[in-house]
Amino acid sequence: MTRSDLVALLSERFGQLAQRDTEFAVKTILDAMSDALARGHRIEIRGFGSFTVNRRPPRKGRNPRSGEQVLIPEKLVPHFKPGKALREGVDAKSSLEASAP
Repeated sequence: MTRSDLVALLSERFGQLAQRDTEFAVKTILDAMSDALARGHRIEIRGFGSFTVNRRPPRKGRNPRSGEQVLIPEKLVPHFKPGKALREGVDAKSSLEASAP
């Protein structure tokens, strides 16, 4: 599902909202989440999951073209951990689809 798919789904489900308003709401939520992660905060959405920022320590890598060693700097990367309800919901849907003829 893409961002535009999400906007279309929400505007269909909530007919009182215009497409432009739905786009603005989705953009505002995603921007707020991005800003919170950039500041190092944790985001928890009950029943869905949590977003955190993980630290990848610096390490030595190898340039594939020349073979020489290079230092790869430390990185901060976003990480998503699904909640129990999401995991169980996905598992239940996949087992229903697998058992259907």
